[in-house]
Amino acid sequence: MSGNCDILSPPPGFANQLDDHGCYLVNRCKRALAEISVKAVLSVVDLERKDVNLDLIKVEGKVGGKLEDTELIYGITVDKDMSHPQMPKQIEDAKIAILTCPFEPPKPKTKHKVEIDTVEKFQNLRQQEQKYFDDMVQKCKDVGATLVICQWGFEDEANHLLMHRNLPAVRWVGGVELELIAIATGGRIVPRFQELTPEKLGRAGLVREKSFGTTKDKMLYIEQCANSKAVTIFIRGGNKMMIEETKCSIHDALCVARNLIRNNSIVYGGGSAEISCSVAVETASDKYPGVEQYAIRAFADALDAVPMALAENSGLQPIETLSAVKSQQIKENNPHFGIDCNDVGTNDMRAQNVFETLIGKQQQILLATQVVKMILKIDDVIFPSDY
Repeated sequence: MSGNCDILSPPPGFANQLDDHGCYLVNRCKRALAEISVKAVLSVVDLERKDVNLDLIKVEGKVGGKLEDTELIYGITVDKDMSHPQMPKQIEDAKIAILTCPFEPPKPKTKHKVEIDTVEKFQNLRQQEQKYFDDMVQKCKDVGATLVICQWGFEDEANHLLMHRNLPAVRWVGGVELELIAIATGGRIVPRFQELTPEKLGRAGLVREKSFGTTKDKMLYIEQCANSKAVTIFIRGGNKMMIEETKCSIHDALCVARNLIRNNSIVYGGGSAEISCSVAVETASDKYPGVEQYAIRAFADALDAVPMALAENSGLQPIETLSAVKSQQIKENNPHFGIDCNDVGTNDMRAQNVFETLIGKQQQILLATQVVKMILKIDDVIFPSDY
C-alpha cells in the first residue's frame, strides 16, 4: 500500500495529483504547474525540521496572457510601480531601504491651527518642510540605499526631491509584502529614519518594473535576492475566474508537496488504498464475534464509498466496477488495483503513477471517523416545531 518518494525531485505522478486536487481548467499545463509547485516548496523547505512554511510562497495572479505564461520567481513581485514616472525602471545590485515611516513632516497628535499672515512666515514654513525632506532623503543616501520601499505615501515635494536625488522609491506597499521583501532580501524593516543603518538594507541582484498587456499594468519584480527563502508563483490567465481556479489548484499541489516533505510515504490512489483497507478490515472482523463484528463490517462498507464515488463520477457502473476491482485485488494479492478513471486500460495505479500522500489519506479517514463518532453521541435532535 505504501511506498517512498524522493523529495528532491518532482515525483513522476505529481502532475496527476495536481489534476486530481485541482480543476480541469489547468489540465492542459498540469505538468508545468506541478513542477513549479515542487520547485517553490523546495526553495523554502526546512529539511532539518521537515516542514514547509507556505507563507513564504506568495501566489500572485494577473489577468492577461496565457496560463502557460505562469512562472516561478525566485524573489517577490509587488503590484506597484515607481512613485515617479521618470525614475529608473531597472536597478542592478539594489540596496533596499524598507521603511514603515512616511516621507513627510511629523504631525502633532492634538488639534492645531497654523495662521500665516505674512510672506516671510510662509517662506519659513516652506523652508522648514524642505529641510525635513532633505534630511530624510539624505539619511537614505548616506547609508548607501539605491531603492526605497515605503509602507506609506510620499508628499509630492518629497517625491520630486527623490527623483532629483536619483533615489528610486516605491510607495503604499502592504505590510505582508514588506515582510516577504525583508525575508527575501535579508533586510530589516525600519520604523524610524534615525534607526536606518547600512546593515539593515536588503540586497537584490535585480529590481525591475514590468508592464503587462495593452492596459500597461505595471508590477515590480525583486529578483536574485540575497536570501531567496521567499518566492512568488506568478499566474497569468485570460480572466479572473481562471486565475482564481489556478490559485486553488496550486495551493492544493503545494500542500501535497509539503506532506511529502513531512513524510515521504505514499499510498496509491484511484480508491486502491480504500479497497485494500476494506478487504483487510472485513477479513479481521471474523476475529470479533458478537455485535462488534457488525460495526467493523459497516466500517469496511464505508471505506468502499470512495472508490464507488470515483467510478460513478467517471461514468462507470459503480457496483460492478467496485466488485471487479475488489475481486482482482483479492485474487492477485495486489493492493495497487483501483478505479481506472482516465480509461488508460489498466487498473494498476502504480503503472498509472496515481498516488496520494500517506498523511493526507490518514487525515481523511481519521476525520471521517471522528465525525461519525460525534453523530453517534447525539441522542436526539430538537426541531423548532417541538417547542
